[in-house]
Amino acid sequence: MVTVSSPPSARRVVVTGMGAISPIGNDVVSLWDSLVHGRSGIAPITSFDTAGFETTFAAEVKGFDPTAYMDRKDARRLDRFIQFAVAAALQAVHQSRLVINGEIAPEVGVLIGSGIGGLATLSENLEILRAKGPRRVSPFLIPMMIPDMAAGQVSIVLGAKGLNYCITSACASGADAIGTAFETLRRGDAKAMITGGSEAPITPIGLAGFQQAGALSRRNDDPQGSSRPFDAQRDGFVLGEGAAILVLEELSFALERGAPILGEVISYGQAGDAYHITSPAPQGEGGARAMAQALRKAGLRPDQIDHINAHGTSTVLNDKYETAAIKAVFGEASYGIPISATKSMSGHLIGAAGALEAVASILAIQHSLLPPTINYQVRDAECDLDYVPNVARPKRLTYVLSNSLGFGGHNSTLIFARYDR
Repeated sequence: MVTVSSPPSARRVVVTGMGAISPIGNDVVSLWDSLVHGRSGIAPITSFDTAGFETTFAAEVKGFDPTAYMDRKDARRLDRFIQFAVAAALQAVHQSRLVINGEIAPEVGVLIGSGIGGLATLSENLEILRAKGPRRVSPFLIPMMIPDMAAGQVSIVLGAKGLNYCITSACASGADAIGTAFETLRRGDAKAMITGGSEAPITPIGLAGFQQAGALSRRNDDPQGSSRPFDAQRDGFVLGEGAAILVLEELSFALERGAPILGEVISYGQAGDAYHITSPAPQGEGGARAMAQALRKAGLRPDQIDHINAHGTSTVLNDKYETAAIKAVFGEASYGIPISATKSMSGHLIGAAGALEAVASILAIQHSLLPPTINYQVRDAECDLDYVPNVARPKRLTYVLSNSLGFGGHNSTLIFARYDR
């Protein structure tokens, strides 16, 4: 068990708006409906010909029309990952009822993570370069490709003039963006932050790269059953795409303007593995330290956590070592904490994953309902905790912990709480 102490007093940070573009819903209401009903967004890839690939399915965003959020000319000049971020940010700001005018604009920051950035734009323009020469490459290549441009475009569209940047830490990018935005507000460097993650890696080169790294499931005969976190028959993750954005505000500012308060962010922990470029450290040692740090900074005992949204990728080592990390931190209490792996439905959104799972964590608190881990059929002796198998479960929640673990040894933990004035 981990010994924790009370944190110093600091500004409280609340969530006032959320938006999502995802493989299982293009708004928060649709996302939640899919999560609680165990619907998978995984299917054969439709955006390009997968002949010759060993994996032919992914978790694509379906029915997304960028012109519902921007004009057609602007949409053509934005990579898909930027379109997703702008759309989700507009949803989140609308729900928060935050008016970003001249007076408040310098106090509103934007921090959006992306692990890869505009991979489709880069790939397309490499083909143009080879076939037609440098003069035919798009003048918008660089601003469409670089990972920081999701944050840049969101700030331009919304007129947010506070701090503005991007965090890239692979699959922890979205969680790190939210955690850093939280700390920005706690130290008083902004009054509101528009934060989360966005990714659009489902391209031929993206699929090929993850395939050759040995990371992807190859269940081509059963795409919807392919992502099976913590199940003994898991064989890899499923590539996904989308964006999730949260509006975070310093509590007094949110109360002053009468904002809807959906939940509270109370802690953020980080740790590095210093071990391997893709594999987690043995026994999840880095992830355990991130969770322990988040608990310590929140002043919480391990037995106060009501629910964990796991990183839960459906890879052999990640699930095994994340389970070991949870046991190391929570001890015997770990057997009484229900754990959901929502990637079983959404796929793995890489840099947007932690942000989507942050939204799922807040929704679970709001609705007192645990999303299931679908496709859980065969128990693994090394993964022997309560993974909320296959069916959603009612439970009143006060504290929810969410893990994000990335290639390169990045480990990030967020803790959310039911808002209590």
